[in-house]
Amino acid sequence: MRIPLFRSVLSASVSALALVLAAAPAPAEAGTPPASHTLPANSRFSVDPGSDAAHQAVTDLLHHDFEGAKSMAQLASWPEAAWFTDGTPDQVETRVRDLVRRAERSRTVPVLVAYNIPLRDCSQYSSGGAQSDTAYQAWISAFARGLGRSKAVVILEPDGLANLPSDCGPDSDPTGAITTGRYADLNHAIDVLERQPNSVVYLDAGNSHWRGVGDMAGRLLQAGVTRTQGFSLNVSNYLATEPSTHYGTWVSQCLWFATKGPDQGKGHPDRCASQYYSPAAPNDGQPGNAVNVDDPATWHWTDLWFQQNVGTPPPRELAHLVVDTGRNGQGPWTPPPGKYSGDPQTWCNAPGRGIGDRPTANTGVPLVDAYLWIKTVGQSDGQCNRNIPGGTVDPEYGIVDPAAGVWWPEQATSLVRNASPALEFNTAVR
Repeated sequence: MRIPLFRSVLSASVSALALVLAAAPAPAEAGTPPASHTLPANSRFSVDPGSDAAHQAVTDLLHHDFEGAKSMAQLASWPEAAWFTDGTPDQVETRVRDLVRRAERSRTVPVLVAYNIPLRDCSQYSSGGAQSDTAYQAWISAFARGLGRSKAVVILEPDGLANLPSDCGPDSDPTGAITTGRYADLNHAIDVLERQPNSVVYLDAGNSHWRGVGDMAGRLLQAGVTRTQGFSLNVSNYLATEPSTHYGTWVSQCLWFATKGPDQGKGHPDRCASQYYSPAAPNDGQPGNAVNVDDPATWHWTDLWFQQNVGTPPPRELAHLVVDTGRNGQGPWTPPPGKYSGDPQTWCNAPGRGIGDRPTANTGVPLVDAYLWIKTVGQSDGQCNRNIPGGTVDPEYGIVDPAAGVWWPEQATSLVRNASPALEFNTAVR
């Protein structure tokens, strides 16, 4: 490397690290923020000065990997969500309070993920969670107390509705009592979080390639979504932004159809068209289904159903949404035909993916409040084996993947390298 380039890279990395790691937050303005459960388009989200990427940038600098340091410093300059996954009620209250107060001093809005529901992730890669419904409700109540009057976005229990206990297997919830407890937990969480005057709560709704529109709308209603700002989509997934917002618009319209819409829709989200099926499509429900979840070009049949049955509800009556764009810049991963005989786990450490749209509350899409990096960019999804019987090595990488939530520098580097649009330093950091 020529000396001028060496100095340029070093200077850029050091400058970015100075911004991210050492910048003193601006003093907070006097007074208490007015109560509001909405997210203004000019909101600036909080950057964590101690993020995995920031520490990796320092490590790369110390090892004279200047290109790596620069890319990690770029990543570290952007806001990501903070995950709360365990701890006692006292511990989580303290941690949440410390985070939101730091953000308040810098006049930014933190994004927090509450991820501690009992039987989390069906006891798979991200297993864990509170030991009982009573323990969870005490934990989430303490989480809410930690928020106080501070402005904060809360993503509530990723996959908690898309993966109910009754979905975990044929014998996972034979009486339905565990699933009933899940709904009670989420309703309690919404009640305590919404009591905080400046919380903005989004109940997680899976992704556009999982539950059908009506199924997800019904689950959201049962969990209490009408008492929140709306729902989140694509957390920890790779699905493209446009299909995610398209699906989210349908879910929002279906919620309206089943609560405030025509009489035939009241209490019947199951009657909504979806990404899998539309009564408006010719011969739908038969072989050669006209609506294909993998082909958004066919989704106009579902659009037609909503036009015919929902029309244009008043915007103030529709639920809003946020989309995780931290890893969807290249869209979903499609393995080569015939490579895997079973489920290739396309959601798990998908190779060749890239960062997507930058975090912003100014999306230009009426129902989409924000694009956020909810899943920490560069953390593993789990020890994927592509469902190869007895396999422990991920054949896409030739190694045993890090456990879920563990920082994986090689994956972080790949996500930055494949970012679309290309990743730059966040100039809003100050």
